[in-house]
Amino acid sequence: MFKFKPLNYQQLADEKLIVAITNGDSSAFNELYKRYNERLLYYFYRMLWNDKEMAQDFLQDLFIKIIDKPHLFDVERKFSTWIFSIAHNMCKNEYRNRVVRDIVEKGTDTDSIPDDEETTNYSSFQIKDVFSCLNEFDEMHRTAFLLKYREGLSIEEISSILELPVGTVKSRLFYTRKKIQKKLQHKIHGNNEY
Repeated sequence: MFKFKPLNYQQLADEKLIVAITNGDSSAFNELYKRYNERLLYYFYRMLWNDKEMAQDFLQDLFIKIIDKPHLFDVERKFSTWIFSIAHNMCKNEYRNRVVRDIVEKGTDTDSIPDDEETTNYSSFQIKDVFSCLNEFDEMHRTAFLLKYREGLSIEEISSILELPVGTVKSRLFYTRKKIQKKLQHKIHGNNEY
């Protein structure tokens, strides 16, 4: 008589879990959700105007997409890159929709940077200030910064998610870091004129 050892989902790679989800394995989905729900909720929160309810709605929509269409996962890609690409595209669509809503509501006329492997030195009391500064950046700068410094993704992964050349990603990260550093220096020295 054979004894089957139950799967230890915690030890499976993300890519194996999504394959199991494709085969209808709800335990695999639960594990994948545990791994990514907080990270993606934070990402949506920062990208969607710090709106917690909207972030939760987007998180739910994203995981519904995974349940409905897990077969769309490209096994040649890393799962984290794929899921953040979906999240990024959802945010881009929301920005477009918001612009359209604003136009309709307001009746507006419609007529060489070093490798970024070094980490930025922010003390823990400045972390909140750093992320509050992000709200002043456009969506692409904010996304690149969050993916690099919050999610720890490589420049190449960010390049793939944003569908931008590596050099463009590096320059956006460089520009964002420099601007945040300047704002923090002003704040530290008591000059709040940004």
